[in-house]
Amino acid sequence: MRGAVLVVGGAHIDRRGRIAGSTAMGASNPGRWFEEPGGGGFNAARNLARLGHEVRLIAPRGGDAAGMAVAAEALRVGIDDCPIVFLDRATPSYTAILEADGNLVIALADMELYDLFGPRHTRTLSFRAALAEARHVLCDANLPTETLTALAAEAGTRGLPVFAIAISPAKVVRLLPSLAGLEMLFMNAAEAEALTGARPDNPAGWPALLRVKGLKGGVVTCGAGTVVAFDETGTASLSPPRLETVVDVTGAGDAFASGVIWARIEGCSLGEALRHGAALAAITLRSPHATAENLSRDLANSYMPLVPDAEILS
Repeated sequence: MRGAVLVVGGAHIDRRGRIAGSTAMGASNPGRWFEEPGGGGFNAARNLARLGHEVRLIAPRGGDAAGMAVAAEALRVGIDDCPIVFLDRATPSYTAILEADGNLVIALADMELYDLFGPRHTRTLSFRAALAEARHVLCDANLPTETLTALAAEAGTRGLPVFAIAISPAKVVRLLPSLAGLEMLFMNAAEAEALTGARPDNPAGWPALLRVKGLKGGVVTCGAGTVVAFDETGTASLSPPRLETVVDVTGAGDAFASGVIWARIEGCSLGEALRHGAALAAITLRSPHATAENLSRDLANSYMPLVPDAEILS
């Protein structure tokens, strides 16, 4: 198996309602519901497992049917699932309303259970053992600030690179105290603005704003627009390939993060890592699921010719 990745973060139920026709705000709209396990960390974990990586998942969940559904999905895709179960609580959920073209109208995140996953859980023998066996760590901002800070610090003492997914503008600020300990943070423009308190006139301005906050590596996406990435060696940008059909936008950002992490583990340059991220995002945008069921290394590599070269900015 390729480099072991420890994923610590959200693993819950995603519920998505797709409107059948034109969206009528403030009114009842015909459509259909779809439900599956999801979560930023869990989506990335599934992608990385399908790409052949050994993945261990530590995520809080409730003692309910939704929690069992998450466990069953982890088992199905080959993830080593090590949950923190709160038997008297409900598993978190994310409920989204999508337009007919797959774009998001509005979403509601019921995530209070994650607040119970405090920093003491990072000090348990089982958690420390999981860190000892990992080569890379991925977390998401569903977890409390103190927990994320403790995780980044503990991983840092072990020399483990820590990747992070921003989740939302409201949650990304939980990562502020641990930015210096992150190898790379994946965010969209709204999340980057929540961190920096500013928005540049040109996407190429994001690295300077984020470096001032102490971040040494990051990727800022903007829907179908230009993606900018930076690390300690330089800065790059990429224009994602245009897709004629978008089935569902859910999970595309997590897929982009998965592709970049996959490439970085393989030793790819920053520009090539961006291309891998764009390829995985394109595959996911064409899937009705938050992670593409048919994802494989061969499929991802087949998409690479569709992705333009990244532009090296510095």
